[in-house]
Amino acid sequence: MRYILIFWVLPLGVFWIWYFLSANDLDFGFLMLSREVHDVVFELYGNTLGIEPSRIPPLVARACVIDTLILLGIVCYRRRQAIGAWFSVRRGRYLGDVSRNA
Repeated sequence: MRYILIFWVLPLGVFWIWYFLSANDLDFGFLMLSREVHDVVFELYGNTLGIEPSRIPPLVARACVIDTLILLGIVCYRRRQAIGAWFSVRRGRYLGDVSRNA
């Protein structure tokens, strides 16, 4: 499960770091981080998909959020017993604190 999370977070992190650096033209001397490459990449995707290039980043962001929620749902389902035990311990502590104060 650890590897799934690593191989999920790493590409997303690389993509979003590239996106924000290139969108703000913080290239640090690398051509790949320039605004020109950013515009060419999204123009290429826009032409391929048949939509405006400015509509692609929100679509990608929404897809990342939905896919992340699905992945977290799978992780939570696989670890539901540990999460339930943790929740009952936390609930027991809270109820114990309330009963002492009453």
